[in-house]
Amino acid sequence: PYFMRYMAREASAVFLAIYAVILLVGVFRLSQGAAAYEAWLAALRNPPAIVFHGIALLAVAYHAYTWWKVMPKTLPMLHVGGRRIPEITLSTVGWAATIGVSVVVYALVKGL
Repeated sequence: PYFMRYMAREASAVFLAIYAVILLVGVFRLSQGAAAYEAWLAALRNPPAIVFHGIALLAVAYHAYTWWKVMPKTLPMLHVGGRRIPEITLSTVGWAATIGVSVVVYALVKGL
C-alpha cells in the first residue's frame, strides 16, 4: 500500500539524522585534539559501525530515489517552448545531478 512506502521513505530519514549526529561528534572530537579524533575514527572502523554505514547508504539511496520519483508531482507544470516537460525527464535530470555531484564530491575528498 501507498502509506507503507511513504512510511518507509520517512523512516529512511532517521538514518540520515543519525549519520548527521555521527559527523557532528566527529567535528567535536576533532576540536578536542588529534587523539580524540583518532579514537573517533577507530570507532568508525568497528564492524557494527561499518554495517550501520552500509544500511545508512541504502536508506539514503532509497530516500533519494523516492524524492526524485515524487518531485515532478510537486512542481508546477514546467513548459519549454510551449510543451510540457515530461515527469520522467525531470526525474532523470534530478538523478543525473545527484550522481554528478556525488562523483565530484568523491573526487574532491579522495584528491583525484
